[in-house]
Amino acid sequence: MNRFAYRTTGLAIKALSFLSRARINIHGKENIPEGALIFVSNHFTRVETLLLPYHLNRLTHLPVWSLADYNLFETYLGRFLDKIGAVSTKNPDRDLLIVKSLLTGEAAWIIFPEGRMVKSKKIVEKGRFMISFGDGRRPPHTGAATLALRTEFYRKRLSKLSKEFPEEAKRLMGLFKIDAIEILLDKNTYIVPVNVTYYPIRAEENILSQLAMNLVEEIPERVIEEIMTEGTMFLTGVDADIRFGKPIAVSHFLKKIAIDNDMSARRKINFDDPIPSKQIMRKTALGLMHRYISDIYKMTTLNYDHLFASMLKQVPGSRMDEGSLRRKVYLAADFIKKKNVPIHRHFNGDQAPLLIDDRFDIYRDFITLAVEKGVVKKNGKVLEKDRSKFSSVFPFHRVRIDNPIAVIANEVEPLTDLQRHFRRIAWQPDFWIRRKIVAQLLKNAVSEFEADYEAFYIEGESKKKDVGRPFLVKGRSRDLGVVLVHGYMAAPLEVKELACYLGRRGVWVYAPRLKGHGTSPDDLALRTYADWSKSVDNGYAIISNICKRVVVGGFSTGAGLALHLVTRMREVKGVFAISPPLRLQDLSSKFVPAVDVWNRIMDRFKFDGAKKEFVNNNAENPHINYLRNPISGVLEIERLMESLESKLSEIVIPALVAQSQGDPVVDPGGSKRIFERLGSADKTYLLFNFSRHGILLGEGAGRVHQAIWHFIKRLR
Repeated sequence: MNRFAYRTTGLAIKALSFLSRARINIHGKENIPEGALIFVSNHFTRVETLLLPYHLNRLTHLPVWSLADYNLFETYLGRFLDKIGAVSTKNPDRDLLIVKSLLTGEAAWIIFPEGRMVKSKKIVEKGRFMISFGDGRRPPHTGAATLALRTEFYRKRLSKLSKEFPEEAKRLMGLFKIDAIEILLDKNTYIVPVNVTYYPIRAEENILSQLAMNLVEEIPERVIEEIMTEGTMFLTGVDADIRFGKPIAVSHFLKKIAIDNDMSARRKINFDDPIPSKQIMRKTALGLMHRYISDIYKMTTLNYDHLFASMLKQVPGSRMDEGSLRRKVYLAADFIKKKNVPIHRHFNGDQAPLLIDDRFDIYRDFITLAVEKGVVKKNGKVLEKDRSKFSSVFPFHRVRIDNPIAVIANEVEPLTDLQRHFRRIAWQPDFWIRRKIVAQLLKNAVSEFEADYEAFYIEGESKKKDVGRPFLVKGRSRDLGVVLVHGYMAAPLEVKELACYLGRRGVWVYAPRLKGHGTSPDDLALRTYADWSKSVDNGYAIISNICKRVVVGGFSTGAGLALHLVTRMREVKGVFAISPPLRLQDLSSKFVPAVDVWNRIMDRFKFDGAKKEFVNNNAENPHINYLRNPISGVLEIERLMESLESKLSEIVIPALVAQSQGDPVVDPGGSKRIFERLGSADKTYLLFNFSRHGILLGEGAGRVHQAIWHFIKRLR
């Protein structure tokens, strides 16, 4: 091998990697041991032949050579493959070269057991590993296992012969061109499984495919397909998750009497001579291959496309509701997050948007692709599935373009345990799926509160748990439900009287706990209005899976969050906002921006002791409200209302705004301005003659409750 050419080509690959918009994520590098290493990987794109050796070299600090299909050396890639350390599968000295370099540890190797790219990702047939190619099907290769076993066989044989038959040991060392036996004895041979998963997989015309078609005459369809698929992935941005599995120590597989007898044999055995244990070695290599093939596919990094494609494939019948598909995928996502399986980074965040507004376009991107490729047709909110798209055989060099949905579904087919669970979800009726989602969301909300309460509890300051725990009031009819949001520095107990009042009238009500509330002010100081908004989103997900129609409402900051939700959720039937803030009149609030600037200056000069992070709060309901107000929290209210103000005209559903005329915290003029800016044709503004902020509790609160009920009843 030309080491200078290897290093030079590595620099070229590094330069190319900077031009790519791909995000390479390395996982499990701690699984790479020291020793003689063969990396075995799945093979979906040409890029793995280039990038995997480059990244492995960076991790191991060893040259990383690879086996490549002999046909590639007859193309324009041949010279380049030579320079990056690729060896043709038909090189007559292939096995001897690999075993020698592994014995000495001068290089590591990467071998693709699939043999070639598996563009369809179809690797399982009738429960067995079977690789589908353009020219047929066959099992994965055992080459990596055989080479690893032969390496360890000769390492142990040389160790034995050096003491018992030194002449033969010397002859073998000459065969392998090894100068000193000591460099062999302190190493072990390992096979390291590697999985590369790409997300998203999309194929379309790009600048590279256009250049190729314009500049090259009679370019093969195979090349165009590869440029369209792989060019799009790497130019537009793809997540490439590279995972390393637990290393497999090969020496354990040689502990058989027949193999040990051959390793100890005091006779000449040339490299390709048949030995008595040959059949046992072959059988052992087959078992070893099944072991690492299984490990490779167990490390597939699950993403949302996998879940949608699998669920679409397994849902019975040909028609389904869009919302039902999203709910089933949500349950599948919730399931895999609790399992010890590799998952894409998108699963680390809140999954509620999948149920409500799909704000990250996860579903929209998938279903757009499915419609474009004819896998489904959309008729309003109903999807009509073409079942043949999951069973028909597509041309090998066109499948990634013509039917990427089937390719995506095929990739997770080897994960049999997950497939069984996905199938159970797919076959369950929608009413049962909704019940499971509600139960899971309620459980998650309570668990989150319990964890936060324990983490931020302050003796003598934190209230009882019943104050902050989110709650659900059951109604008599599932026709309409209410998401009811409490205010700033308060807790769900603040809105319980109104919730119970509505519940007695047959309405379902869920009161979420805004993140940072119901625990201690120190918790609230760490939260943003985006955290509060997620709490409301989860509340909407709960009620929308219980009731056909949903009304959203809230008090004070909770009113602002309710309005914020309906700017995103067009399916809400009505919104009520009680004392929504736009201008804060509390004296301490007016000075918050100045205090914040002061704190930043103190941060810069590291005078932590001079910072002022809280101001006192004269609470109307001290059994509910915090008595310390975090400066950061008031700033978050202002940011919330700033983000909301320009969107008020987008709210066109029926709306009720109510306010206390003598409110000492929220300026009635501000709530009036909110009302005037609403785009609703059907809207009502009520002004109550109270001299307090908290008008949902205390004397006269029944009048406010009644006004809200009349608004909701009219919507029913």
